[in-house]
Amino acid sequence: MKRILILCTGNSCRSQMAEGFLKSFDSTLEVYSAGTAPSAQIHPKAVQVMREVGIDISGGYPKNVDEFLNTPFDFVITVCDHAKETCPVFLGEVKEQLHLGFEDPAEATGTEEEVLEVFRRIRDEIKETFHRFYLEKIEKEKGSKHD
Repeated sequence: MKRILILCTGNSCRSQMAEGFLKSFDSTLEVYSAGTAPSAQIHPKAVQVMREVGIDISGGYPKNVDEFLNTPFDFVITVCDHAKETCPVFLGEVKEQLHLGFEDPAEATGTEEEVLEVFRRIRDEIKETFHRFYLEKIEKEKGSKHD
């Protein structure tokens, strides 16, 4: 079983969506998300756009990365946008660190519908990117163990 930590700053949008998608791809994965400066709650629009694709993340809450420093992980994945944010560094035990960056949908401005469109676009990018990660890093390894 693989243990994965997804990191960003606030742990309210991108990392929560990525956690939801990974869990939906494979229920045997142990997936967590955290932030270096956790928000007070998961962004309501992140919950809304994930619900649109049949994934409920409403039970999650932003967690501080410090909670996980004594937990070993197979993968730690940062999802922040390098251009606008400082990506957190995980100081605990990890086999492989990856960066899969996404723009922060919480920064979106405009009408309600325009903001939702940004959340949907980022959600779809996260799904596609994390599905590729899953196939290349987890499924492929499972397959090689069965050979």
